[in-house]
Order: sequence, then C-alpha cells, then structure tokens
Amino acid sequence: MSTPCPPQSKARLALGGAIVSLLLALAACGSSPPVALYRLPSAPPGAVPAPGVAAAADVWLLSSVRLPEYLDRDALLWPSGATGLRALPGQRWAEPLRDAVPRVLRADLARLRGTDKVWAAPLPTGLRAQRVLRVEVLTFEVSADGQQFDLAARWWLADGDGHTPALVRQFELRRPLKDAAPDTLVTAHREALWALAQDIARTADQP
Repeated sequence: MSTPCPPQSKARLALGGAIVSLLLALAACGSSPPVALYRLPSAPPGAVPAPGVAAAADVWLLSSVRLPEYLDRDALLWPSGATGLRALPGQRWAEPLRDAVPRVLRADLARLRGTDKVWAAPLPTGLRAQRVLRVEVLTFEVSADGQQFDLAARWWLADGDGHTPALVRQFELRRPLKDAAPDTLVTAHREALWALAQDIARTADQP
C-alpha cells in the first residue's frame, strides 16, 4: 500500500516540473538557427545611362506599385512543387517588399530620367506632374523548376490631366539562376526591378 505524498512534497514536485519545462523551452529557443536579414540594394546592378533629351520634358508621379498578396510577408520564398511556395527557414527580408519595391523602382526611374523628374506623392509644393505612372506586379518569384527568376508586370502612364489615352504596356522577364543561395535570390529580385525600370523609361520616353 502506497503512502500519499504530503502537500509540501506535491508542491515541490509541481515546482520542479515547471522549472524543467521552462529550462527545456529555453534550450529549444537557444538551439533555433539565427535569422538572416536581406535587403534590396539601393544601387542599380548595372551601368546607369545618362538621361536622354526626351527625359527632361516632363515630370512623373509614381502613384502606386501593387504586388500580389502572397508577397506580403517577411520570408524569402522558394518554389515547392508545381504551384506551391515555401518560406526559406531563417531567411527574411529586412524591409517588406510592399515598401522596398516602390522605393527602389522610383529611385531607378529617377536615375534613368533625371533626379527631379520622378516623384512619389505628395509632390513638393508648386510642382505639378505631367504624367502619372501606375505599376502592377503580377509575378515576382523563382520559377517552379527553380532554374530561373520570373518578373511579369503591367504598367500604364496617363496624362496628368486625363486629356489623352494612357500608355499601357506589359513587361515580362525570365532570367536563369546560377544557384539557390539566398544572396542569388535577392540579386535576382534586384536585377528584375532594374530591368523593369529601364523598360518603362525607354518605352515611355521614346520621341
């Protein structure tokens, strides 16, 4: 016949169990891999051509850059199967893409057209935009086979007063990936944005 534990022993056992559980939880936290943060570099990945004569003609307002909802997360993504995506463990964006992409794209367009020719809202006092640019990113990811990086976007440039029809274009880019390293993935994002900016500036500013 067993002897029941006194209340003090039960309390000590409960306290000891709680301490063990806490230590195990802390050990699990301590064994977690460190998180690496990545950013889209501000500097363009290629040579910047001098702005053309046509580029000095008007001021643009970059009013919106829309991204798919699945990109509204911190993790770097890699394909999983034909249609899936998985977050790379411990690999995260230092700045959300919804903020980084418009900022970097506007800076690239300003480099290509002239620093005073591309603005985000609100415009400086007394400045008026002759044309309004909107961009919708449709695809911004590694292909399902993991072999290339894909960017698809639609953009339209409208007259600031709405007197003339908007210029509407579709842009698609597919570039091979040399490996699956996170730095390679980040570089692919940056190179794709730079190519998009060049396409917009080149097409819209054609005489």
